[in-house]
Amino acid sequence: MNVSSVRTLRIAGFLGFLLAFLGSTPVWAVAAKLDNAGCLSCHEGKRQKIEVSGRDDEKRTLGHIDARKFGKSVHADMQCVACHTDITDNQAKHKKNPAAQAPNCISCHESLWAAAQKAGQAQEKERLGLVVKNIEDYKNSFHARPDEDNPDKAKATCEECHSSHDFNVPPKGSERRTAWHKEIPDTCGAKCHEDQLESYAASVHGEEVLDKNNMKGAVCTDCHSAHQVINTSSEKFKLGNVNTCGDCHKEQLASYTDTYHGQVNRLGGAYTAKCADCHDSHGIRAADDPKSKVHPKNRMKTCMKCHNDKKPGMRDATPGFASFGPHANTHNFKKYPEMYIASKFMIALLIGVFAFFWLHSGLWYYREWQDRKQGKHHARVDTKGMQLDEKTQHFQRFPVGWRIAHLVFALVTMTLVLTGTSALFAESAWAPVVAKALGGPKMLGLIHRVAAALFIGIFLIHFVYVMQKLLRSKTFRWFGPDSLIPNWKDLADCWGMFKWFVGKGEKPRFERWAYYEKFDYWAVFWGVNVIGWSGLMLAFPHVTATYLPGWVFNVATLVHGEEAFLAAVFLFTVHFFNNHFRPDKLPPPDVVMFTGTQSLEEFRHDHPAHYQRMIDTGELEKYLVDAPSPQMHLGSVILGLTLIACGLILLVLVGTGFFTS
Repeated sequence: MNVSSVRTLRIAGFLGFLLAFLGSTPVWAVAAKLDNAGCLSCHEGKRQKIEVSGRDDEKRTLGHIDARKFGKSVHADMQCVACHTDITDNQAKHKKNPAAQAPNCISCHESLWAAAQKAGQAQEKERLGLVVKNIEDYKNSFHARPDEDNPDKAKATCEECHSSHDFNVPPKGSERRTAWHKEIPDTCGAKCHEDQLESYAASVHGEEVLDKNNMKGAVCTDCHSAHQVINTSSEKFKLGNVNTCGDCHKEQLASYTDTYHGQVNRLGGAYTAKCADCHDSHGIRAADDPKSKVHPKNRMKTCMKCHNDKKPGMRDATPGFASFGPHANTHNFKKYPEMYIASKFMIALLIGVFAFFWLHSGLWYYREWQDRKQGKHHARVDTKGMQLDEKTQHFQRFPVGWRIAHLVFALVTMTLVLTGTSALFAESAWAPVVAKALGGPKMLGLIHRVAAALFIGIFLIHFVYVMQKLLRSKTFRWFGPDSLIPNWKDLADCWGMFKWFVGKGEKPRFERWAYYEKFDYWAVFWGVNVIGWSGLMLAFPHVTATYLPGWVFNVATLVHGEEAFLAAVFLFTVHFFNNHFRPDKLPPPDVVMFTGTQSLEEFRHDHPAHYQRMIDTGELEKYLVDAPSPQMHLGSVILGLTLIACGLILLVLVGTGFFTS
């Protein structure tokens, strides 16, 4: 709008005012003729200031309107009285219409959006819909709450942040956008949050925005949002703020979520350290800044904000905490050599184990399936004229103690897999659901630790029982046929199996323990030690950090999770295949571990060398028992199928977590 048009509008406004004053027309009719020029003639601020009555009869000065800024604002095409509907005249002290509402941004925009929807213009005027959404967010925000000093007023209104008379968001990429972005800290800080603005101005974010004009630097609305401002002490804000930081610091977010702190955060717990706990909120400084909370000289003090004896269940941080890497990764050898080496070792272990045993299982399945199709019979075993009733007699393979231990092991292991992989794959869709169903991350962790203690306890009892029995035996041979210790025959049998797989030889005749059964057995020893010791280090960090450097926590977390993943996938694929899903075992389950016995035909097929040795020595009859009752067999089948189903469900969850996290 040029100067002459403004002058014309002001003259017209003055004439309208004069006519109204002389009584030529009613006051309400003049209101319809009120225009912006008439309003600006007084409210532009070029004359004396305008004072009105405020609270407690105190005088309040009205802010002036900058005509130039108003002309560039989003409301430039609107008349003042479109919002100020209570104004009825051009008097110095307006006589207001008592029935009219005071200017209200919310009701105005909601009415406009409702009208646009009714007229079928919702898509054309979608920005109005965005404004209404922002209004709904604002209504539920911290700013919309009543002000403590003035309960009739909200903590912050639209006008205080947007200034309706000159509000305009410049286009992205423009120079004016940079200037507008730079003003946001002052909008929030200068008016209400002075202390936070002072801290922000000295921070790395403040330096980027205020000093370097970097549009990518974070301002208030990037972290707190523009309209969804919520209480920073709420769990919702604490949990969401981590993702807000991660929007810019993606690599740091990824490494954070690999730690215990991040896993709990992803499972919905706000009680572990988050970005602001370590780096501060408004006064974030570079790590090499002596004033930074994460500077080497300040780290222990920062850690002890959470890790101190005064907090329930916590202990004072010990020296190793200072060298813990909250953002350690596995690809930066120069900065994190221990993590790099541990990662490469675990990857090689996983690839080696799965490549060998999945190939082994696939070839085994193919060969047995082909043999079944061709109707090939099992190897003949000489019974030397023994009268055996194969319908009613079974061979007792496992005593009751072993069966109970196996069942408890299975239940405890599945509990460990469920709770442990929920933390390992905390970013998956299912993990937070499991955590919530079990009572939250704290209860999830408690269940995991109790299950771990039971697992280790059963393992130790088994180990002590077996060792004392073997040491007291005068006939037991450590590398004999009854021993679970691997020997040269196992190597020969393994090689023979692969030759049999491809039709280059006969199937090996297994003794009491086949090589793959021995691997299953000793894998538990390996797993208990690797997973157990790393878990203990993580469970008692104050003890670990007293004697070991902080990078041990990073390596322990990596090894603990990767080894657990290896154990779970091996158990629910290879172990299940060997014992339940081979063509010779179909339909599942194989119930020998629940009944403790197996038919003589099955015994001859699975362990022909052992069977022949029992026949040759005449010891077979000592191990013959009646076949399990139908009720016992049915119960074992139901139990076996239930455990298999649980295992396969866990396998799906683990696989989903691995490929989606």
